[in-house]
Amino acid sequence: MIATLTGTIAEKLGELHIIDVAGVGYGLLMPMQDSGGMAQGQEVKIYIYEHIRENSHDLYGFATLDTKQLFEQLLDVTGIGPKMALSVLNVGTTSEVRAAIAGGDTKFIQAANNVGKRVAERIVVELKDKVGMLSTAGIDALFTGESVAKQDEAVQALIALGYTLPDAVAALSTVPNNLTTEDRVKQVLKEGRA
Repeated sequence: MIATLTGTIAEKLGELHIIDVAGVGYGLLMPMQDSGGMAQGQEVKIYIYEHIRENSHDLYGFATLDTKQLFEQLLDVTGIGPKMALSVLNVGTTSEVRAAIAGGDTKFIQAANNVGKRVAERIVVELKDKVGMLSTAGIDALFTGESVAKQDEAVQALIALGYTLPDAVAALSTVPNNLTTEDRVKQVLKEGRA
C-alpha cells in the first residue's frame, strides 16, 4: 500500500499530475483545490488513496490528510466511486464541502459533475453527522472576529449535550452574545432550538 509520495511535480495535465519520485513517474488524480497551489518542478508530499480494480490501478493524491479523509468518507456513501468523490471535492474547499454536507446544502453538492439531486441527498443523509469539522481551522471558519471566544464555550456545551456542530452554531446564532455562556445555553434549551 502506498500511503504518501514525496517527489517533484513533473507535469500537470488537468486533474492528472505526474509526480517524479526518484526517477519513477506516478500519475495522480488530484482535486483542484490541492493542485492549484502546486507548480511544475515543485517538491511536494502527497497523501495517496489507491483504487485497485481488476483492470486498473488508480492513484488519487491529496495535499492534506483532511482532504483525503473527506474523500474516503464520500466513498463510503452508497453509489459513490472515486471519480464522483473527486468531483464533489472540486466544487469548493474541504471546509466548504464539509459545511455544505453538514448543513444539508444539496444544491452546493449538485454543482459537482454527474451529481444529481438524489446522489446529493444521499451524501447529506449518510454523512451529515459524520463529516464534522476535523480541524480548528474548520471550526474557526464558522465564526467571525471577536465572537469566536464568546461562542466557542456555548457551542462546546451544546455539543456535549448532543447537538451537532452545525446545529449548535445555528441554535446560538439568534441568541444575544452579551449573555453569559450558561445563559446562552439555557436560552437555546428553553426555546428548544436545533
